[in-house]
Amino acid sequence: MREEETAPQGVFVNTYEHSLDPKKRLTVPSEWRELVGVPRKLLVLPGIKEKCLCVYPARELVSRMDKLRKLSIADEKGRRLARTLASLSDVAPWDSQGRIRIKDSLLQYAGLTGKVVLAGTFDGFELWSPERWEGAVDIDDLATLEEAAKYVGF
Repeated sequence: MREEETAPQGVFVNTYEHSLDPKKRLTVPSEWRELVGVPRKLLVLPGIKEKCLCVYPARELVSRMDKLRKLSIADEKGRRLARTLASLSDVAPWDSQGRIRIKDSLLQYAGLTGKVVLAGTFDGFELWSPERWEGAVDIDDLATLEEAAKYVGF
């Protein structure tokens, strides 16, 4: 593997709140920019079941994309997922200030207009409106959290 294709070890953890600037750019925390590695690009996808945006370093989506590439052309559900995600998603490189510009349609989908909550998900991070974020995490519901941990084998 070439050096420019390697990525630093680490995970996206913590929660930050930043604002979109007047040009609708969002600053990615410097700790997270260091985790992206090379190429310095982020993929921004619409949330599947929730009105948020899912952001991954390009390298993180390789294994997931491999699964989509291996689908039969006759796999209607899989092809529909691939078509929908690919057509709605965007590649967002950052500028010298660590800001990314997310296309308007994705910002609108997630209801992002001013303040944005950036929430780590270990392999990437999510972007939420503060109002929706309040209902997204419920640490008081330990039974559901325990069930989810067992489901993923954590």
